[in-house]
Amino acid sequence: MLNYSMVIQWSKKDNCFVVTLPEWGELCQTYGDTYEQALKNGKEVLQLMINSSLAEGESLPEINTFKGELQNV
Repeated sequence: MLNYSMVIQWSKKDNCFVVTLPEWGELCQTYGDTYEQALKNGKEVLQLMINSSLAEGESLPEINTFKGELQNV
């Protein structure tokens, strides 16, 4: 799988972890009851988005990259 971004956040309203895939637009979301399930579902949706785009002859979105500096903690 390519290096696309995945954001996992807790939703108090929905009582679950919500996953968004920023490069694919705001509507590209999934969720999971646990962080691990959300991560698994996010990976599956990302793979589906990649496969679907390639099958339809569409170009893949540009990958967001980290522009900051990694700090030692």
